[in-house]
Amino acid sequence: MKNSFRNLSFQELKVKRDELSRKYMELRFQMVIGHVDNPLQKRTMRRQLARLNTLVRQHELNEAGKFNSNAARKPSGGARKAAEKKA
Repeated sequence: MKNSFRNLSFQELKVKRDELSRKYMELRFQMVIGHVDNPLQKRTMRRQLARLNTLVRQHELNEAGKFNSNAARKPSGGARKAAEKKA
């Protein structure tokens, strides 16, 4: 499921994101009411939505010419500070 979004076009990603966000909202309402069979489904949907948002943003930055794939892999936080101390 993780890699299934990578080969979609930009428009397909946006449609899928809108569809998934609607399903996520419906699931949240169902959880409040108490009619959910699998409560872990909320977590997986939230993560899928985050993956879609990331891919949509990458497409937007690619079209603007501002996306650097190496910058996306740069360590952040404590890992970056540890790397700076070693250098």
